[in-house]
Amino acid sequence: MKFFLDTANIKEIREGQQMGVLDGVTTNPSLVAKEGRAFKETVLEICEVVQGPVSVEVTATDLEGMLEQGRAYAKWNRHVVVKLPTTREGVKSCKALTQEGIKVNMTLCFSATQALLVAKAGATYVSPFVGRLDDISSNGITLVQEIVHIYKNYAYSTQVLAASLRHPMHVVEAALAGAHVGTMPFKVLEMMFHHPLTDLGLEKFAKDWEKANLKDLEKAMK
Repeated sequence: MKFFLDTANIKEIREGQQMGVLDGVTTNPSLVAKEGRAFKETVLEICEVVQGPVSVEVTATDLEGMLEQGRAYAKWNRHVVVKLPTTREGVKSCKALTQEGIKVNMTLCFSATQALLVAKAGATYVSPFVGRLDDISSNGITLVQEIVHIYKNYAYSTQVLAASLRHPMHVVEAALAGAHVGTMPFKVLEMMFHHPLTDLGLEKFAKDWEKANLKDLEKAMK
């Protein structure tokens, strides 16, 4: 499964890149606004750092507005993926943009029926929101499983991008469900490194080393 960071924070993105596990980035207007920087400047820097897919969301809700913004974003950098809402106008925009060779990520997907529509419209990615479904006592991972199963049945090329992943188990469950991509906040990626037995093991190794006082080995390593 590919790992994307759901952020517009350059520091977090650079750290994820240095870890060697980052495949792409998803952004939205709220995340970009939070950084207090110019929109296009932020997107271009993210593309330069990641050198992979960067989802850039439109703010328009009408067909013409989405097409205008999507075409403009796509010209900024070859890594830009236009992010559209899963609405009637969004699906129309998806079809038009994909026919022009522009990659599209259909966001705010909350049902298998919506996922079918965007796949038929040629979306590059569909983003089912796991955490937000959990918030309303629905099962977000079950939706991911359904979409993966349906896409396999009909050999749709649209990739399932599990979004709104709020903790490491969401990431594991999305991977088990067969999601092609998981996008997460930086704090969730950090949490995936930690395990109490790893910390205890390192602590024990350090104490044993101090007790052994292996001066000869230390000299040999110099």
